[in-house]
Amino acid sequence: MLKEEHPQVPKKKSAILQELDSFKRQEETLANMLAVDVWALAKTMDEFQPGFWSEFMKNRDKALKRFITEVIKSKRSVPNRPPFLR
Repeated sequence: MLKEEHPQVPKKKSAILQELDSFKRQEETLANMLAVDVWALAKTMDEFQPGFWSEFMKNRDKALKRFITEVIKSKRSVPNRPPFLR
């Protein structure tokens, strides 16, 4: 897979790229595990307290919107960039 993506890469760079690919896979695996854990917790709570899942998703949506708004506010504006990249 690595050689297909980077066919003309020297051995040192190849080793670094392999490590980076490994880190990316590990990070993706961790993210998937966390997603399953959150889902399992919410599903279990929904059994004990009906409606928990829908409230959880509403709060998640609000938090995500708030996070995006804060990131946009704190992002530095570069005047010579197109508006959609600012």
